[in-house]
Amino acid sequence: MTEADRSGRRLAAALNAGPGGAQVAVTTAVAVVLALAVSSALVAATGGSPSGAVTALYDGSLANPAAISSTLLYAAPLLLVAVGTCVCVRAGVFNLGQEGQVLIGALAGAGVGLRLALPGPVLLTVALVAAALAGGAWAGISSLMHRFRGVNIVVSTLLMTFLAQQLVSFAVTTSWLLQETRRGNAMVSPQSNRLPEDGLLGSFGEYPGLQVNGGLLIALVAAAVIALLIARSRWGFRLTMLGLNPRAARHAGVRVAALSGAALAVSGAFAGVAGAVLLASPVGTNRLQGGISNNIGWDGLLVALVARNRPLVAIPVALLFGVLRSGGGFLASTGVPSFLVDVVKSLLVLAFVVPPVVTEALRRRREGRGSGAGEVAAPKAKEAVAS
Repeated sequence: MTEADRSGRRLAAALNAGPGGAQVAVTTAVAVVLALAVSSALVAATGGSPSGAVTALYDGSLANPAAISSTLLYAAPLLLVAVGTCVCVRAGVFNLGQEGQVLIGALAGAGVGLRLALPGPVLLTVALVAAALAGGAWAGISSLMHRFRGVNIVVSTLLMTFLAQQLVSFAVTTSWLLQETRRGNAMVSPQSNRLPEDGLLGSFGEYPGLQVNGGLLIALVAAAVIALLIARSRWGFRLTMLGLNPRAARHAGVRVAALSGAALAVSGAFAGVAGAVLLASPVGTNRLQGGISNNIGWDGLLVALVARNRPLVAIPVALLFGVLRSGGGFLASTGVPSFLVDVVKSLLVLAFVVPPVVTEALRRRREGRGSGAGEVAAPKAKEAVAS
């Protein structure tokens, strides 16, 4: 195992859910307040009104049923990516390629949805399965490179994202692949045809009322199932044991390489399904485009980090990030640059992630000092008894 791999495993272990405590809670609360204060200062520095920015976020995400529907649409793929990330980090594997895996999932879903003539919900089901398999296989490539060539997983999953972007771009600009059909002399855009109705996810409710898309139901079921498996199954126990101590897991009979690779593939599969949900839900145009992922992979990773890799905790966190995404477009009306939404997200992530890690580091440092003092005091006591 290379030093980079050891660093990645240590990072994954630090971000795993550990024992809480009042100190962590207080530190996190203070960090969140500071993050919000800094965000307000940045909004004011750019000429905007902090209260106006909050109002705009609320109007765009929670003010009415249509806004809430938009928030839920964004929360679904974010939650799917986060649930997959929870799995791989539990195993001590840090996946940074969710953005590319989302793209590959959308590419596979579009290929199946546009090429296969299947009846009714069968087409949608096959498209979702194809997206999961494609995303899992894409992540599995990094696992194989690590197994046979010693390539660092953190680096390879990240770099595979750029390859995925080029593959999708090639597919939507090549007429014999997935570029939209030319109609007469009209120009064609770098996108696919629209998915047929049988390949789209249905919604409960109608506009302008509250709409709950099927993608959100898939994400909620996935979060509940994975949380149950991690907490109650033999697979979940082995996964957690592997993340905490690979050497102990190996001595206990766990096939470390196989389980690590499977966890990474599961993470990629969930990201792939998120890409299919982006393609088949009303959050977009139901066409494969180069920018269809729209940083959902990166934000889903952040959701998992803030939730400290607890699938059920990731549900409200995904809703929070959905609020930021849905309401971010309304910030322009207040004169605030929309990129400040990304700054706010980053500050919130730091506020939730840094305190537990820092608290744990300080605890270990205090324990180290205590054990060192004990070792020094022991010889002195022996000398006093001898004298």
